[in-house]
Amino acid sequence: MSLKSSSLKYVVFQGSKNFRLRIVMATLAGKPIKIEKIRSEDFNPGLKDYEVSFLRLIEAVTNGSLIEISYTGTTIIYKPGIITGGTYTHNCPNSKAVGYFVEPMLYLAPFSKKKFSILFKGITSSHVDPGLDALKWGLLPILEKFGVRECALHTLKRGSPPLGGGEVHLVVDSLIAQPVTMHAIDKPMINTIRGVAYSTRVSPSMVNRMIEASRKVLKNVGCEVNITADVWRGENSGKSPGWGITLVAENKSGWRYFSECVSGPGDVPEDIGMKAAYHLLEEISCSSVVGRNQLALAIVYMVIGKEDLGRLRISKKEIDAKFITLLRDIKNLFGTQVFLQDCDDDEDDMLLTIKGIGFTNTNKKIA
Repeated sequence: MSLKSSSLKYVVFQGSKNFRLRIVMATLAGKPIKIEKIRSEDFNPGLKDYEVSFLRLIEAVTNGSLIEISYTGTTIIYKPGIITGGTYTHNCPNSKAVGYFVEPMLYLAPFSKKKFSILFKGITSSHVDPGLDALKWGLLPILEKFGVRECALHTLKRGSPPLGGGEVHLVVDSLIAQPVTMHAIDKPMINTIRGVAYSTRVSPSMVNRMIEASRKVLKNVGCEVNITADVWRGENSGKSPGWGITLVAENKSGWRYFSECVSGPGDVPEDIGMKAAYHLLEEISCSSVVGRNQLALAIVYMVIGKEDLGRLRISKKEIDAKFITLLRDIKNLFGTQVFLQDCDDDEDDMLLTIKGIGFTNTNKKIA
């Protein structure tokens, strides 16, 4: 098939931004897409190895999907099939952490034909993509709010960069017809802060130093702070030494904000602990009901909900270029708009209103 002749049939995007989300939303919407000019101006144009690996994963968890990549890798055509799920092992390249591949599966798994059981192998923490604890404590609770209750992420081995060697098992047993309609308009108050400081192939004292540094920053917050140590040794600790910390602030309604920090060359544990604590305080101050790194998941689930109005309170600080790109992509793929209006009780917040498209999981019914 010629890429040029078929361009009129597709929803067309340009560039490598929002790559995973565009593929995921096209799958949910059932619309073929074409992504052009992927790093066409770069010294190394086209798709990266981790993006090709992600497309292979999409191919594995769907049936009937068609993916065409141009000779230079700067243009791809994707025709989505049905989401089948099932049991699968995915070897992630060391150029991206496991979180890069797990996160988009959270959008698709509840709407598949069979339950998801995927074993991911690779690096379990990074500076760019969400780590295991961030996914477990930050994103899985968002799914619960939309009715996806049986969802778990098991850490079998931790693997620090650069060599990885970690293993993570994603199990999604909840297969739902459509997400619950969201009404979250009250600004939540934080009542507890939890966290986990972990290390692989280094002295356990690294973990204790991170915990102490974080507690010093958070001691004046005025709520309970409980950070646990998670020291990994032996064959389950991956192939590289490393350490990091994930902090989660929670309120009585079950909403959470999270921050994480991972060690790099020359880093000191005290600096990592303090950095994560300050990032958490910044996340709380810049967020309303959901954090900035949870917003896309919440909005997409609201879009594919029942044909009813869903409402979510957000902070004006969460409205950035990434947010605007997401709303444009939603309009292009689902044909629906997101409405924003000022909140009467707080000039820093806005009320986001979405009418669900009435998506129904028909994959489960197909033999």
